[in-house]
Amino acid sequence: MIVLTTIEADRADELANRLVAERLAACVNVHRPMSSTYWWNNRIEHADECQLVIKTVAGKLPRLEARLRELHSYELPEFIVLHPHAVGPDYAAWAAAAVRD
Repeated sequence: MIVLTTIEADRADELANRLVAERLAACVNVHRPMSSTYWWNNRIEHADECQLVIKTVAGKLPRLEARLRELHSYELPEFIVLHPHAVGPDYAAWAAAAVRD
């Protein structure tokens, strides 16, 4: 599973480290910098952010979403789950082992 979220640049590494340390993610890629334009509170907003690409397994999604909401500073954090059509078996086995409790 791949989960996308965005966060302020100064908090991206901290969040990535926490999610991996807590074994909710096997890997988190931090893409920076990124300029976002979005609709919020009845107006167009602009923000400099980082996008996090979070690699995990399906069984971790509920805990990952709950923890992301706890740690995130945004009122409504992005939580978009992508379901890959295919994943290499060796990579899938590594990811599953990395998030095993």
